[in-house]
Formats: sequence, structure tokens, C-alpha cells
Amino acid sequence: MKTIKGPAIFLAQFAGDAAPFNSLDAIARWAAGLGFKGVQIPSWDRRLFDLEKAATSRTYCDEVRGTLADAGVELTELSTHLQGQLVAAHPAYDALYDGFAPAEVHGRPDARQAWAVEQLYLAAKASANLGLTAHATFSGALAWPYLYPWPQRPPGLIETAFDELARRWRPILDAFDEAGCDLCYEIHPGEDLFDGTTFQMFLDRVGGHKRCNILYDPSHFVLQQLDYLGYIDVFHDRIRMFHVKDAEFNPSPWQGVYSGYAPWKDRAGRFRSLGDGQVDFRGIFSRLTQYGFDGWAVLEWECCIKHPEQGAAEGARFIQDHIIRVTDRAFDDFADAGTDEAANRRILGLA
Repeated sequence: MKTIKGPAIFLAQFAGDAAPFNSLDAIARWAAGLGFKGVQIPSWDRRLFDLEKAATSRTYCDEVRGTLADAGVELTELSTHLQGQLVAAHPAYDALYDGFAPAEVHGRPDARQAWAVEQLYLAAKASANLGLTAHATFSGALAWPYLYPWPQRPPGLIETAFDELARRWRPILDAFDEAGCDLCYEIHPGEDLFDGTTFQMFLDRVGGHKRCNILYDPSHFVLQQLDYLGYIDVFHDRIRMFHVKDAEFNPSPWQGVYSGYAPWKDRAGRFRSLGDGQVDFRGIFSRLTQYGFDGWAVLEWECCIKHPEQGAAEGARFIQDHIIRVTDRAFDDFADAGTDEAANRRILGLA
């Protein structure tokens, strides 16, 4: 067993145009002041990070690491959630997803996909230059609009979607393998990889690729009513990243899992700040530690009620209190009888 690293914080929900959230140096010092030891950087946010430069310049990468070290934190991972989403995008979402990409590819889905794939290749090179061993992304989705089996899905529709998804991601996985970095898909509704069954379907189609791994975030499993502790038992060998995010599910006569098109505040299933939801984090930290997870515990803050700065401050303390310092001795060492093989045989009446 190993002690989980942390607390760390995903900066995507905090970056902004006002200080201290508008530069890497300032936001890193803000995070360190709250007690965070690491930061996870959204690679699409040019206020904090230049992905193209990181992929081509080790000097720039040294500057990034130096900036963070001076602030008192270290870089945990990079993220390409928005770019990964665009590797596979169903046409129903074209208008919405254009906002994830630069203006020059808006209205051109093929050009937008090519841009997204190139971004993933840049992320692999940048991760290598920064000495990172894990990377966060989304799978994108071709089959998601057909989640509910009504109207009836034509035979082979889902299989064709997953075959194509695997075809698009296989060369990207190979690039991350060359970079010595695990590609961790956040298992997330809206993506084609949204539970255990869909991850396994994809994993089988990429031949069990060793870089095809999981970013575990229990909040998305609470909203699906999935056994998120059992998920760790099944997939712990593939869990290489961990987002610490809370959620709650309160079914009513009006709403269940689908939550009636309601806004986040009024949904039966909704995200909450750490400690305000229903996730059993003591169970999660115990299981991940038991299975030897030695990555970072990274706060992802999303809450429709609490202010983000309060959520961040409380989140640092919450994660620190849940990290388990692993034991270096057996709890019953005090009763060690110091027996050996000969003694064991005598005890068993075999001598």
C-alpha cells in the first residue's frame, strides 16, 4: 500500500479574468495558501498555460514547474477534457461543441475533429516534457443520443459506434504510450464511456491497451445510482487518476435519475461541495489505499449552491483529513510469537 498524494485542485472551474485567478503564478499561490499541494491544469486555458509551447519547449516546461514550485505547489496532471470531447462528436451537438474549439474551425466538424486530435498529440508531448505520468480527458460520444433503448436501436448501431470510437483513439493511445503517460478517461455521462460496461466495451476494442485507463470521479456514479465502491473493486488496476467531487441523489414523486430537464439546483441528482453530498469518501479513500493507488486526490469543485472559494477552502481540509497514512507494521506485531517452520510443525502435531 501507498499513501495517496494530495490535496490538489483542478483549476478549470476557478480560472478567470480577475486576480488571482488570471495567471498561473497568482492562482498557484492562492491554491497553496488554502493548503493545496498540487494543481491540475486545464490545457485549453491560455490564461494559465500554452499547450503548443509546452509540447515543443522544455525551457517553457521548466518555467512552468519553476513558477509552481515558487508558489509552493507542484503540477499533478494536464487535462484535455474539452479537446477529447471533440475527438468524437455526434452531429446533434455540433452547435454546442463549436464553443470548445477555436473560431477558425466553427461550423466545420471535420476540421474541428482534426484540431482536437492534434491537441491530444500535443498533450502527449507536453506531458512527457513536464515529466507527467497521467493525463485527464473525455472520450467523446457517438452513441450517447441513443442511450435509452426507445425508439428501438437498429442492431449493430452501438457496436459500430464503439468500433469507430476505438479506431479514432487507438493512435492517440499509442502516442501517450510513447510519452510514457497514462491516458485517463473521466467516466462521465455525455461521453460514450459513462459506466463500467461502456469502459469495458471500449477497452476490449483497443486490445486492452495499457495506456487506456480511468479517471475515477464518484459524483457521476451517484447520479447514475451505480455502485461506486464496487467499481473500485472491479477496475482498480485501471484507475490512475481521482477527482474528489461530491454529489447527492434525492428521488421524489417528480424526478428520478433523469431529473425532468430541471436546472442543476432543482435536480434530484446534483453536484455538491465536498462534505455536503452523499458520497462515502471514507470508503473510497480506504479502498483506493488498500489497492495501492498512489496518484493525486484532486478536488473538482462543482456546486449549484455554495460559493467556489468557500468550496475550495473547505475542500483542501476535507481531502487532507481523508488521506490515509499507510501503516508500516502489522497491528498485531506486539503478539508476535517469533515462530518458525519447525515451531509451526510442532504446533500442528507434525514434528
